[in-house]
Amino acid sequence: MRMASDAARMLPSSPRAPRGWTQLAGYAACAWALVFAAVSFYWAAGGTIGADTIGPALASLALARDPEFVAILWITGALKLVAGLLALALVQHWGWFIPRWLPLIAGWGAAIGLILYGGASFVQHALMVTGAIAIPAGLVGETAARWHLLLWDPWWLLGGLLFAAATWGYGQHTARGGGVRGTRSSRRVAEDAEKSER
Repeated sequence: MRMASDAARMLPSSPRAPRGWTQLAGYAACAWALVFAAVSFYWAAGGTIGADTIGPALASLALARDPEFVAILWITGALKLVAGLLALALVQHWGWFIPRWLPLIAGWGAAIGLILYGGASFVQHALMVTGAIAIPAGLVGETAARWHLLLWDPWWLLGGLLFAAATWGYGQHTARGGGVRGTRSSRRVAEDAEKSER
């Protein structure tokens, strides 16, 4: 019975989220996604401030209220809200009730995708601004290229780094027995110990 009692004491009373810089990264990733979503919703609702920073081609679609482009803005805004929920799932206690593989795949997928997109865009726009390659006047334009280089590309990279940190923290925490996986594993140990005592 003593082995069973010792094993029972190993059971976590409730799932706990990680602490420290990875938790801060998760909350920052959520804020990043919410701000990004707000921008998409603002443009989708008819706002025009900042539209010229994305390039003449896209800005003209936004100003003309092109139905397809407006629909894309609403959809991307919704996807960014989902990204915000994912970031919270990586650091909030309710996220540990989700199967471990799902937040890991989604988190690393978001992190890698954002970093690759932001990094490739940053290099491309840096080459445009420095004159190494031509700037597509109708698609990007010189002004928008500078905005992408100084604002949008670093913004994508920031989101990728934040999701990478939060996902890494989630992986480390769950690997040590946190979350639903760890809870089930500890319960299995307790059950096996109790059976061996019978």
